[in-house]
Amino acid sequence: MKINTDWKDYEIIATGNGEKLERWKDVYLLRPDPQVIWPQQIDLSKFPELNARYIRSNEGGGRWEIYRPVKDFNVSWRDLTFSVKLMGFKHTGIFPEQAVNWDFTANLVKNAKREIKVLNLFAYTGAASVALSKAGAKVCHVDSAKGMVERAKLNAALSKVDNIRFIIDDCKKFVTREIKRGNKYDAVIMDPPSYGRGPSGETWKIETDLFPLVKLCTNLLSDNPLFFLINSYTTGLQPGVLKNILSLVLKDGNIEAYEVGLPTKEGIALPCGASGIFYRN
Repeated sequence: MKINTDWKDYEIIATGNGEKLERWKDVYLLRPDPQVIWPQQIDLSKFPELNARYIRSNEGGGRWEIYRPVKDFNVSWRDLTFSVKLMGFKHTGIFPEQAVNWDFTANLVKNAKREIKVLNLFAYTGAASVALSKAGAKVCHVDSAKGMVERAKLNAALSKVDNIRFIIDDCKKFVTREIKRGNKYDAVIMDPPSYGRGPSGETWKIETDLFPLVKLCTNLLSDNPLFFLINSYTTGLQPGVLKNILSLVLKDGNIEAYEVGLPTKEGIALPCGASGIFYRN
């Protein structure tokens, strides 16, 4: 498991009974986590400074239960600043565990000593786009959700970067058009959902659609690609699966796959998904 420990504005305080208690700067949230299958040592819902708790519904989805008012606020990681908001499906707009990948890929960009063009697919609110832009890359950020792209633009402004091209589109359709245009990229990132729909009703299922999309994206790579990163939050999708996918479609580089996680004040590490990366030094 790879863990980044540079966060000052974020930490996991305690876990148990399918929930994690988090501090986001001076805001405390209690959110569901499917990996937390052990009991609570204390009643996390009684934490005295708790601002909000996300309650799942038996019918799917859920709602935020507010104990102390929470307005949108910002958190920082190193020299980057991100907007945090209580959103649907327990989201906040940031996945702190991904800092380990921001760090690694940003260093690849800095050490490349050439202009690096990055394509970020399923790019959400743009933390990776911002981190790589800050490192000097020229980034194309693609997501089908207009609201998420708007938040990505806000994150770019907060971190004072302006070399990001923002696209609202279905990722597969965009990749297909870029291939026809003859455009090339030195690096690709994708954070695909387990299941999703594009702006025109296109469906996405990670079990059937991930490998074909990765293979399709290889047609966009330059003659000297720097890296190809796949992130997955799908429970049960092992890091070895991502390594196998990359090994089958990319050659002449290093390939690693690993869990990503976060430390907790209890002294354990919480698994938060898997990543696989092809890269060249």
